[in-house]
Amino acid sequence: MTDRIAVSTADAPAPAHTFSQGVKRGPFLQVSGQGPVDPATNEYLHPGDVRAQTERTLRNVEAVLAAGGAGFDDVMMLRVYLTTRDDFAAMNEAYGEFLSTRVASGVLPARTTVFTGLPRAEMLVEIDAFAVLRGGA
Repeated sequence: MTDRIAVSTADAPAPAHTFSQGVKRGPFLQVSGQGPVDPATNEYLHPGDVRAQTERTLRNVEAVLAAGGAGFDDVMMLRVYLTTRDDFAAMNEAYGEFLSTRVASGVLPARTTVFTGLPRAEMLVEIDAFAVLRGGA
């Protein structure tokens, strides 16, 4: 199998720790967990607003996907991490609206939602993605 390649872009936040924004091997692309961070300033956005944080987070996921040659039609699985069950409905609504404009195939990615603590207190949501590129490259 081909070598692993780090995927990076200035259109998504720089990793705050020791990991790549994404890793690609052959047709597989794993996007690291993204949060509601402005890639230009590295500031956390929309405190207390999970809906706005979900949209910003998905835009960051989308940027890493694009840098790896993928889009949401290539995504097999999204994992969503929330800090509280109370935010599920608002996250789910924002998530659905965002993906409805980006999944041309009509087949939404599989998803798991987990309720947990996140690395920063201002983060209400974090999302990662696994994609398989069409054409095997």
